[in-house]
Amino acid sequence: ARQSMLHPDVLQLAYHFARISRGAVLEIGAFRGGATVAAAWGLRDAGEQKKFVTIEPGGPLRNHPLATRNISRTLKRNLEREKVRGLVTVLDGRSDDPRIIATVYHALGRDRIGLLMIDADAGIKRDFDNFGSKLLDGCWIIIDDYGGPAENRKGAPTKKQVNDLVAAEKLITLGYYGYATWVGKWVTSPPGQ
Repeated sequence: ARQSMLHPDVLQLAYHFARISRGAVLEIGAFRGGATVAAAWGLRDAGEQKKFVTIEPGGPLRNHPLATRNISRTLKRNLEREKVRGLVTVLDGRSDDPRIIATVYHALGRDRIGLLMIDADAGIKRDFDNFGSKLLDGCWIIIDDYGGPAENRKGAPTKKQVNDLVAAEKLITLGYYGYATWVGKWVTSPPGQ
């Protein structure tokens, strides 16, 4: 609760999916690292080498219960404190920056993504356009800000983009967890094709 805005159920899913996924983990929007640590614990407990790349633009967050002057520094400090820093490649930047996109592809190499966690801005479709080619069929997907209070500016656009991907049979909904988190799977070949 001190490092994440995600519900404990979602953190448990991040752990579980990272532990059982067939591929690498990509996280977009790590914030202080609550889900990052949970997924890293899952990778550690899986007992096999899997790549984990997280993207975080950093900056300050003020007037918030989890306020920090430097998000990136807090993230890295939390990863060190939980002894998982060596399992995670942290990229300081935005998921739409061409240099960050290229770095993700380089860091993953031939590996494909088995768990994608998105908790950043409302650019859901953009992130799938940028990284969808690296997703395994059946890749676990966790997307925060799918719902929640009306004052959450990301909620409505996130929900629309996720629903559009579900309607296009690119995503399969498994459920809605915690406060505002959509959970599902990526589909490379829609049913019937």
